[in-house]
Amino acid sequence: MNRTRSGYRPQYSILIALLLFAQFALAQVQRTPVLMVSIDGFRNDYLDRTDLYDAPNLRALAATGVRADALIPSFPSKTFPNHYTIVTGLYPAHSGIVGNRMYDPEFHETFSISDHKAVQDAKWWQGEPIWVTAEKQGCHTAPVFWPGSEAAIEGIHPSHWTAYDESVPDSKRVAQALGYLEESNPPCYLSIYFSDVDTAGHHFGPESQPVRDAVRNVDLHIGELVSGLKEHGLWGKVNLIIVSDHGMASTPASQRIVFDDYIDPATVEFIDGSPLFELSAKDGNQTALVAALNRIPHLHAYLAKDVPERWHFSGNRRIGPVVALAEEGWTFDTQERMTHWKDPHLGNHGFDSDLESMRAIFIANGPGFLSGNKLPAFQNIHIYALLTELLHLKPAANDGNLKVFLPVLVSH
Repeated sequence: MNRTRSGYRPQYSILIALLLFAQFALAQVQRTPVLMVSIDGFRNDYLDRTDLYDAPNLRALAATGVRADALIPSFPSKTFPNHYTIVTGLYPAHSGIVGNRMYDPEFHETFSISDHKAVQDAKWWQGEPIWVTAEKQGCHTAPVFWPGSEAAIEGIHPSHWTAYDESVPDSKRVAQALGYLEESNPPCYLSIYFSDVDTAGHHFGPESQPVRDAVRNVDLHIGELVSGLKEHGLWGKVNLIIVSDHGMASTPASQRIVFDDYIDPATVEFIDGSPLFELSAKDGNQTALVAALNRIPHLHAYLAKDVPERWHFSGNRRIGPVVALAEEGWTFDTQERMTHWKDPHLGNHGFDSDLESMRAIFIANGPGFLSGNKLPAFQNIHIYALLTELLHLKPAANDGNLKVFLPVLVSH
């Protein structure tokens, strides 16, 4: 046997050297952590309306970093679809999360954001979110409370995750993220989620005092985050990205239409409700149902195959056979629902994503970004490509394009 005096074959020594070199090369990849904050339901113009909304910390970050004229949500402009689009770069029809509630005819099961078992079941989540991309390529992640983070997508859980608990105070969420960044091997990607602005917007309408209070309170927590980063010596060492998933439209009680006045609810299977209905005729005559729906004022209905192309909302089995969308500001309820729900929402989203009222925010500040720059309005499908670029990761297949951000990136 041809061995060296140490007992190893020469080719083994070469192999070991190559492995050590590969490990060394990986160690040289400097990944500046990315911290992404989602402010659910934060409408784009909340930042500009200084007469109504007090948000000095957000405005300061936008002024010294990068701000987009608007972040355009994907259709439908709802919470789970858009949060998951942001982290996968996939339109909802491609990510599988086509609504906050949806039915899968292959599974014969319904998904709802309030169903913890479904939320934690990886079979619902298609595509590859940024935390899976990162974990597969060697860095820890902590996307706490982000839709999708509770499921072991591709068999992979984030390094840090927990089931959603709305009772956790916002200050604790900030402190938790700062704590992760203080670890000896901190996450390269982590997130914070705030729900206050969305909740107030639904109950009281976007220009109400409770929404103003919620904007001010969330802005104070953004201030806590920035102060915490500075106190821990992390300011300038973290890329901070702040987004929202959608905006909010006013839905006054005077603009509610009772579904029963036009169609017997017993003849229809409802999959998701106002302002975007996905539904099915129980007798199977979907064309007749579309015609009947289009006779209802302020409602526009389509067979699933005929929805506007600009929505990118087709080709997924979870999209109902009939799709009907209310005009901005209008609410449709069944008589039964109105009987049990006596406190109607005065604000809502889910309307056409191109509407100004549905537009969201994008702010970025950190060493990866040129300061004091603005971007034209862009769709949220592009953010995943930005995240992979900042983290030096090979992206999974997605619908976005990094070119959107090239004018504001230091490395370009």
